[in-house]
Amino acid sequence: MSRIAKAPITIPKGVDIKLEDNNVTVKGAKGHLSFIINPSVSLDITENVIQMTWNKDDKNATAQAGTARAIVGNMVTGVSIGFERKLTLIGVGYRAQAKDRVLSLALGYSHPVDFEIPAGVTIETPSQTEIIIKGSDKQQVGQVAAKIRAYRPPEPYKGKGVRYAEENVIKKEAKKK
Repeated sequence: MSRIAKAPITIPKGVDIKLEDNNVTVKGAKGHLSFIINPSVSLDITENVIQMTWNKDDKNATAQAGTARAIVGNMVTGVSIGFERKLTLIGVGYRAQAKDRVLSLALGYSHPVDFEIPAGVTIETPSQTEIIIKGSDKQQVGQVAAKIRAYRPPEPYKGKGVRYAEENVIKKEAKKK
């Protein structure tokens, strides 16, 4: 039995939800998102609460209900509050600078790395070694952060590279003679 799917989603003020067939559209101050839920799951929208309903005997429907509830909950949070990920650059000469729709990174390569910022995401660089990624779609914010981190992931000996702000890199001991 899915415990996540049983939890109701409260709709904050300023968020509008429309359900057409299996397509859920959520609009709010930070933008609008849409998602097609599985046909074995249905949404019940009453006043300011969303409840999931599904066939409790079908294991697949139970799993899909939990997934749909998590995604719709993230959509409601995203259009009202938004999501953000912080990255830190650690290493001598490692720098980041956001200009227009391009993030320019100096990561120890012989050339600068230019990252095109996708639509729906904003990137800020409060300092040269900090990157803040903001957006309404949780999956897209996480994907952009993972792509930037993949240019130079933290290495295990000195810890240099791009890492999440809350990430703890365990350093290996150097080779001994």
